[in-house]
Amino acid sequence: MKGETMKKLFSTIPTIRGENIELRRLQPSDAAGLKELTDCDEVYRYLPTFLFEKKYDDAEYTISRMYDECLEESLILGVFYRGEFCGLAEIYGYVAPLRKVSLGNRFLPRFWGKGISSETLGLMVDYLFNETEIKIITTSVMPDNNASKAVLKKNGFKCALPRVFEDWGHSHPTVSEKWIRTAADHSGEYSFNKRGD
Repeated sequence: MKGETMKKLFSTIPTIRGENIELRRLQPSDAAGLKELTDCDEVYRYLPTFLFEKKYDDAEYTISRMYDECLEESLILGVFYRGEFCGLAEIYGYVAPLRKVSLGNRFLPRFWGKGISSETLGLMVDYLFNETEIKIITTSVMPDNNASKAVLKKNGFKCALPRVFEDWGHSHPTVSEKWIRTAADHSGEYSFNKRGD
């Protein structure tokens, strides 16, 4: 089932605040942080090759395109830890009839191990379930990405498919796990097909 434009889900770009974290629209002044992130190979070792922030070489230009061109398929928010840029959070794969989206994030290595990924994911889940129509949230991780799997478990996600082959833009299909969380008031069932959709 093909995803809908994210503009149908978000009439305005949200700002989501937690105790130490703020998720918000990127500004031109965030270009240096975005460039640092996209230049770090260690950040992208467990991620697809075609992420929007890597589409253009110039980080400021990327930000200028992010909320029109990119918003067709995904919403990318900057993640700020106590006011400092530390990474990106992404909502993508909106399927309106199922009230479903997928999530992803990536952080600068110097912010790893501080609980930022878990707090970010929790803020995103709470916002989607409480402020939008979304009832199903999914995500994909590589099987050896144990840190991400621990964050998913902590935030109530369950592994629904332990081995799926997906196109992440590499020279061969990527083996991934599909994880899911449904809203407490969601009465319907959702299961992935063999392709992980």
